[in-house]
Amino acid sequence: MEDVLDETVAEEDLKKFERRYHDCLAQGTVTHTTQFEYAWCLIRSKYPTDVKRGIFLLEDLSKSGTESGRRDCIYYLAIGNAKIKEYSKSLGYTKVLLQVEPGNRQVQVLKQAIEKRMEREGLKGMAIISGAVLVLGSIVGLGVALAKK
Repeated sequence: MEDVLDETVAEEDLKKFERRYHDCLAQGTVTHTTQFEYAWCLIRSKYPTDVKRGIFLLEDLSKSGTESGRRDCIYYLAIGNAKIKEYSKSLGYTKVLLQVEPGNRQVQVLKQAIEKRMEREGLKGMAIISGAVLVLGSIVGLGVALAKK
């Protein structure tokens, strides 16, 4: 399931759904489906600004529509927020889904993938901090050694 967090949309698909969305927007005929398909592509973009725009569209959609449609929006909101490293929001969405459907395997696996990503990012963060402390310690040690001379 970690694949879903790394999945990207083909550039031509993104452009196709973007064009369709903006055409409908200009005509004032944007349907739930049109907005969802465009948001779905944006969530799968490799660019964080696109992902954020997709999140905005999905948040808008999640306030209306059918229960099934809201569930789909919330699921992709979890993915989108994980992709921009908003892990607490992402886990919040999975928690909401699991409260309604505790046996939903797809959401359970997504939650595990998000937690795994958080753990990996946390370890990287710790490695960076440790590296910075080591460099700072070396600089201080070098300064002390030079001061003694």
